[in-house]
Amino acid sequence: MSANNFRKHLDLNLRQLILLLAIFSVSSLFIISLIISYQIVKNQLIDNSLALNADHAHKIALSTDNHFRNMLLELDYSAKILGQDFNNNELREAEVNKLKYQSEHYNSVVISDTQGRLINFSPNILHIDKSKIQHTQGIIDSLHKKSTYISSPYFSVQKNMIVFISQPIFDKSNHYQGFIGAAIYLKEKNVINQLLTTYKNYKNSYMYVINNENKIIFHPDRERIGQLASNNTGLEYMHAHKNGQIRLINSQGTDNLAGFSHIPTSNWIVVSQQPTHDLLKQANSILYKLAAGFFLFYLLVFYIVWRLSDSISAPLNQLADMASLLNQAEIGSKIKNIQPWYYEVTKFKLALLLSVRKFSQQMSKMDHHINTDPLTGLMNRRGLNYVMTQNMKMNIPFSVLLMDVDHFKNVNDNYGHDQGDVVLKHIAKTMQQKFRKDDICCRYGGEEFIIIIPNSNLTEVYESAERFRKEIAGKEIQNIGHISISIGIASWPDSSKNILDVLKIADNNLYRAKDDGRNCVRY
Repeated sequence: MSANNFRKHLDLNLRQLILLLAIFSVSSLFIISLIISYQIVKNQLIDNSLALNADHAHKIALSTDNHFRNMLLELDYSAKILGQDFNNNELREAEVNKLKYQSEHYNSVVISDTQGRLINFSPNILHIDKSKIQHTQGIIDSLHKKSTYISSPYFSVQKNMIVFISQPIFDKSNHYQGFIGAAIYLKEKNVINQLLTTYKNYKNSYMYVINNENKIIFHPDRERIGQLASNNTGLEYMHAHKNGQIRLINSQGTDNLAGFSHIPTSNWIVVSQQPTHDLLKQANSILYKLAAGFFLFYLLVFYIVWRLSDSISAPLNQLADMASLLNQAEIGSKIKNIQPWYYEVTKFKLALLLSVRKFSQQMSKMDHHINTDPLTGLMNRRGLNYVMTQNMKMNIPFSVLLMDVDHFKNVNDNYGHDQGDVVLKHIAKTMQQKFRKDDICCRYGGEEFIIIIPNSNLTEVYESAERFRKEIAGKEIQNIGHISISIGIASWPDSSKNILDVLKIADNNLYRAKDDGRNCVRY
């Protein structure tokens, strides 16, 4: 074989090798990028869903528990009144009608004697034989216990699926006279489903309630009310803990992300859960968008590599070796250190640097989403920690404004959580408008916000806080009215060189502002 033929043969083989290496490198980077991106997005979505469902269930459990306490107090009060003159039929009639119609808590109210005869009831449309001794679960258990009683679901005298609540009646001599009880019809409009359906569910999540026997008290599918929630992998964990979050397989065989909380008075469990499949569909949707961008970009990189593949040189081999390492942190500086001596290698070098930059931008965008609070658009606690750490590394002094919305719980209780979100967004928007561009605005959690103000003395910081406080207090929010905030100030390193101590001082000053009547600034 002549030297020229050998050179042509060598050129062709080397070009193919370079192309194969480029294909492998770009494909590997593409797959690795997608895998890393998918795992980050999926884990973040799962963590958020578990936390939101746990918070959702806890809020509902607290509210439901308060309603049960009120119902038990109402029944106990009526039982004490009846104990003063139990044989007075007019008094008994007045009490059952008062309990039935003064609130929407009960579907029916009854009074039983010591034998189990329902001698008074409301509403009158029940048509119960007052002389007949009843043997339903709620009647029998109430007579047996002679104490506060909340039943499991069962069928009443009128064949309604109910939960029965009762309080014993004792006369002045502490002799047992019977009980007063109220029924909640589980498959009809009742106080439980009215309360539990008041809250807005997160995405495709849904909620149900079980008792300590795993019987379903409330469920969006009314046919399942009264059934056993069997074959649910999370039941043992939920009974063993007062509240929390868990990934479980429900009785229908569906993978779910669940949050739960106990209702102390009834020992029921509120469960808010979202099918994992729905969440993964959201993660897949995000991944498809990333994949399209990655694919187009890496296609461009491959085209550039293919165009330059006939270049044979040490710099080209070095750059080709680095093509599969674009996801490393220091790869950009290593590529810059290679000194090409002709045009084609220079272009390839620029293409790889572009790859590094684009990959970094994609990861930066993803990092931005992770560090941003989805409700307000402000930086979240993770982003806040990063900013404070960087300032301390560069020895940049800064002040911390820790603020809290006054009486925010009343806003949620009186106007609903949607209006509470409106308040938080209003504060976040005003914050971005009124503070300097260099000031970092963050949502610290719940109704708390933090602002990092660098390179300012305490007087300037206090004046900025006062201006913002007055701005919030002076603006009226539609459907809600005026709100106010309390602010606590601390500085690094003036207050302390330990950032945890700085945050603690700011928190203490915030509580001073609360103790001083709220709607003020303390430092």
